[in-house]
Amino acid sequence: METSLYLPVKGFLEEAGYTVKGEVGGCDLVGLSRDDPPVVVICELKLSFNLELILQAVDRAAVADEVWIAGRVSAKGKGREADRRYRDLCRRLGIGMLGISDSGEVSVIVASVSPMPRTNSKRRSRLTREHQRRRGDPALGGSTRAPIMTAYRQQALGCALVLTSGPMRVREIRSTIPDAGKILLANVYGWFERLDRGVYGLTPAGREALLRWPQQDMQATIAGST
Repeated sequence: METSLYLPVKGFLEEAGYTVKGEVGGCDLVGLSRDDPPVVVICELKLSFNLELILQAVDRAAVADEVWIAGRVSAKGKGREADRRYRDLCRRLGIGMLGISDSGEVSVIVASVSPMPRTNSKRRSRLTREHQRRRGDPALGGSTRAPIMTAYRQQALGCALVLTSGPMRVREIRSTIPDAGKILLANVYGWFERLDRGVYGLTPAGREALLRWPQQDMQATIAGST
């Protein structure tokens, strides 16, 4: 699976100074520099190099300063990474190529030497904001079947965790979850029930969600705020 490539590439970009998170805005991997505004690096993962991988990278050009593609290198040396035409296409497009060995070693096949054009500022801002709002790195890049742990889902789970102690007022929850009012009112996942004006409780679906996605780090945050 593509997720097996995620940690090696994540480590590679972290060594280059980026904060890396998986499955942000539909991208397998997004790295932000510590600059203000941050430099945005995107990498798309595939078990083998193909045309679809390049097409994905071209699409990401609208929101990134630098785009990479990464794939497993062929043990027999007969994969697309050995095709000069494929490498030349990446160079012409300004797309970097990373090869991942069976042992997880990352090698630069084609350097991302030319910056990719930025043309969609709204999409870029949305991607950056989602990356910055997530706590930690909860999603493996390359995931396709499991629900993505977005910043919104993390905050909704935080609200659910607070409500395990019993019904509470929004203003009490907001001290830990700043967007609690909007999240409880929208009730996107069906985890909350309105018991009175400004008072919410937790539904069975909310308790099941906490079993599926335990929130140990949020538990520490809540304990520290009490």
